[in-house]
Parts: sequence; C-alpha cells; structure tokens
Amino acid sequence: MRSVRDFTSGIGFFLQGFGWVARNGRWWVFGLIPALVAFSIYVVALIFLGTNASEVAEFLTPFADSWSWREVFRTLIGIALVLAGLAVAVLTFAAVTLAIGEPFYEKLSSAVDVLEREDEQPFWRTLPRSIRDSLVTLFYVLLFTVPLFFLGFVPVVGQTVVPVLGAAVSGFFLTVELTTLALERRGMARKQRFALLRANKASALGFGVAVFLLFLVPFVAVIAMPAAVAGAALLVRNRLAPAHPGPGMPGPGTRGPATPGPGTPA
Repeated sequence: MRSVRDFTSGIGFFLQGFGWVARNGRWWVFGLIPALVAFSIYVVALIFLGTNASEVAEFLTPFADSWSWREVFRTLIGIALVLAGLAVAVLTFAAVTLAIGEPFYEKLSSAVDVLEREDEQPFWRTLPRSIRDSLVTLFYVLLFTVPLFFLGFVPVVGQTVVPVLGAAVSGFFLTVELTTLALERRGMARKQRFALLRANKASALGFGVAVFLLFLVPFVAVIAMPAAVAGAALLVRNRLAPAHPGPGMPGPGTRGPATPGPGTPA
C-alpha cells in the first residue's frame, strides 16, 4: 500500500511541475529553448534514418543477397531500425536536452528549489561530468532495454509484460537524469544519487513513468521538458532529500516523508 501511495505521489510531483511553470510562464519559455534545439536535432536524425532505412538494412544484411524473400526481410529490418531509432530518441531526449541546456535548466531548477547553500561550479567544469554521467546512465538503460527489445518479439509476453517493464526501466532512468541537477546542487555524486533513488524506487518510478509516457507523444516532450525539470526539483526538495539543504549540511535519510511537502518555493 505504501508503494502505491509513493508511486502516485511521484506522478503528483510531475503535475506540480506543470503547475509551477504555468504560474511562472517566463521560466517555461526559458526552458523551451534547449528542448526545441534538441528536438530539431532528433527530427533531422530520424528523417535521415527513415529515408535511408532500406539502404542501411541492405548494408547490414549482405548474407541475405541470395534469399528469395530478401526484400521482405530487409523491409522488416528497416522498420525495426526506425522503431529502434524512435525508442533511442525517447530514452535519450532528456539526457541530450539537459546536456545542451544545462545552464538554462540549472537556473530553472534553482528557481524552483531554493537552497541556503549549494555546490556551485562553472559550466565548463560541470558539462564533461554531466556527459560522462549521462553515458553511464545510457549504458544501464541499454543493458535493460536491449534484452527487452528482443523479448518484444515473443508472442503474448512481448505484447503484455515487456511494454510494462520497458516503461518502468525507462521511467526510472528518466528520473535519474531529471533529478541530477537538484541532487548535484546538494553535492551528491552519481553513486549517491543512484542509491537515493533506489531507496525511493516507487516515487522515482511514478514520476519517471509519467514523464516517459508523455514523452512518447511527438513535440509534447518539448513542451513538457521545463515542467519535468521543475517537477524533478520539487521531487528532490519535498521527497528525496528534504533534510539535505546543501553541501556541508546533514545528509538525507533513505526515505522522505510519506506525503509531499507543503507548497512550492516562491
């Protein structure tokens, strides 16, 4: 029962993020800029993949040249490549957008989650670390999603269990990416952040799955990105690390309060 309540509260923090940016429209517009840049890059890449899928499939399957049904086989491979590209786009959109717009989203996160003390570092020092952490996260995502992709071809299981597991895995790692800004401002390294999110798995899943499902809708991911960053900051402030106001202060417990904290910061 506690897990269900925590999962629901995770979704609630995402909705609170929408509420915050709706009340602070200039921050929403501010957060749209890097999301639009990242979205444009993905659109160009996916169009290129879609228009060249047949050629890529032919290049990858030279062993099928003598098959009588090679065209059907390569068409299926081309479709699989496009679907895989879409999946990768959804899984990496948040990470790429955060990397492109780190100065934007750091200011947005700071506006939502005001700290007495925080670990401030220049952009040129945090960017390489952010890219490295995102690559590590992507490795873990692929570690889970690649087997799930192949399990998706298994009758019944591939159409029932696999989508649920895929949404859960993708959602959890989206929460990892989106909470990075707020947790780094508290001086937490990657291992500490992962441990904290594992200890609050239900809340992390509720938040991340809601974000993941919304990010599946084209262009909605762009509009929702500022709200996701704001919601992640509220999740950290009110649930994940309410007792950890910044570097040098007492560390957080393994679990926050059962219900979200009161209000949002001014």
